[in-house]
Amino acid sequence: MRASQTVHSQLPTRSDRLDSLPFGREHRKLLVGSGVGWALDAMDVGLISYVMAALVAEWSLSNTQASWLGSIGFVGMMIGASVGGLLADKWGRRNVFALTLLTYGIATGAAAFSVGLVMLLILRFIVGVGLGAELPVASTLVSEFAPRKNRGRIVVALESFWAVGWIMSALLGYFLVPKEWGGWPGWRWALLVGIVPAVYALVVRHGLPESVRFLESRGRLAEAERSVRLFEKGSSRDSTVPFDEAVALTPTSVAKGDAPERTSERDTSSGDTPTGNRPGEGAAGDAVGESSIFSAHMRGRTTALWVVWFFVNLAYYGAFTWMPTLLYLQGHSLVKSFEFTLMMTLAQLPGYAAAAWLIEKWGRRLTLSVFLCGSAVSAILFGLQSGATGIIVTGLLLSFFNLGAWGALYAIGPEIYPTAMRGTGTGAAAAVGRVAGVVAPLIVPIILEWGSTPLVFTIFGASFFIAVAGAVALPERHNMDMVE
Repeated sequence: MRASQTVHSQLPTRSDRLDSLPFGREHRKLLVGSGVGWALDAMDVGLISYVMAALVAEWSLSNTQASWLGSIGFVGMMIGASVGGLLADKWGRRNVFALTLLTYGIATGAAAFSVGLVMLLILRFIVGVGLGAELPVASTLVSEFAPRKNRGRIVVALESFWAVGWIMSALLGYFLVPKEWGGWPGWRWALLVGIVPAVYALVVRHGLPESVRFLESRGRLAEAERSVRLFEKGSSRDSTVPFDEAVALTPTSVAKGDAPERTSERDTSSGDTPTGNRPGEGAAGDAVGESSIFSAHMRGRTTALWVVWFFVNLAYYGAFTWMPTLLYLQGHSLVKSFEFTLMMTLAQLPGYAAAAWLIEKWGRRLTLSVFLCGSAVSAILFGLQSGATGIIVTGLLLSFFNLGAWGALYAIGPEIYPTAMRGTGTGAAAAVGRVAGVVAPLIVPIILEWGSTPLVFTIFGASFFIAVAGAVALPERHNMDMVE
């Protein structure tokens, strides 16, 4: 028995096999399949800014009432992100991903039939629960399949679908919201389009794989092995180990059944660790005895991640949720305000492309910090503009840097937590960010009473600079194994 275990302990784990694969057909299917869900999420989040502007005009909403509409969704997101992460660690990433799509898709479609502000607020809260849970769960799922050498780039590519969804919302806002169709105002039709995610939930549930790392943590080793082999085949690489033998005797499965004996037979003279992480990178601290994101080893990275999430959300959602309305209040027509916002949105895709390239060149921490600094400067400059050219140029820069920062942030989160708490850790960080999302739309009317648009964007610029401090304190996991 000992000799057999010694031989098999030398086999690569399923995580090792996934990490060593080139980007293949199954990776592409997972990226696009998850990315479509991500884009639909962004479309829904972005759409509310245009609906707000339309309702300020149609329902004569005050700035305070409009801020309620902008904030209530983030209250739901806060709850959804924290609960969704916990459920993803218990029920699986794929199942929770599908559930989130179903939740916010149905609620958004129902919101099209709102008869007043209270009904719309209730439905937007439900929408927020689904939206908040989706993003950390989807990023975790993709991260756990992505090969180590280009994991950051793949997660940024996933995040780039946000730009696609935001552009979709901008197009709906520009071409649909200001008009009336069949006796219905355009904003109702735009919300009705939002039912699409509910249908797409079926694609996610039946078309995407479950995380191998999650399946292993639940003892579902045969499913995990089949999934790994599917990805190996998609990358033109077949396993040489018979299926039954791989299920029963790979190091990952042996560790679950006879950990002490396997560990005693493991050759550690070369610095190998049971987790597969590099020596000196906190492998034992990350994986052994860690049960909480606030444990001694985890609390520093958790705090730093929360700081980044909070202040990025505060600035981003404060600025972009109110942007069409602020432009409208500055004297620009509703259509012109939507036009400016649409043009700014187009800069998101180049921002993601730049971040995707730099994140594997500079690493996660430096890329995030640089893009956050660019966001801060752009926000301050945007607030000083009144003419069309200045608004467009600085708005383009703000979109470019801010969305590039988002891409890097989503790449960092799943890498710094072990598998058993990865969904919980990323979900909790997202929940903290959603707290800022609640606060941001509410404080804009208050700031406007103190000053004007320049003060609003100066405060948001300062928020981005605070986020830089959090980014610098995060651990760097570039080109390293995921914490197991």
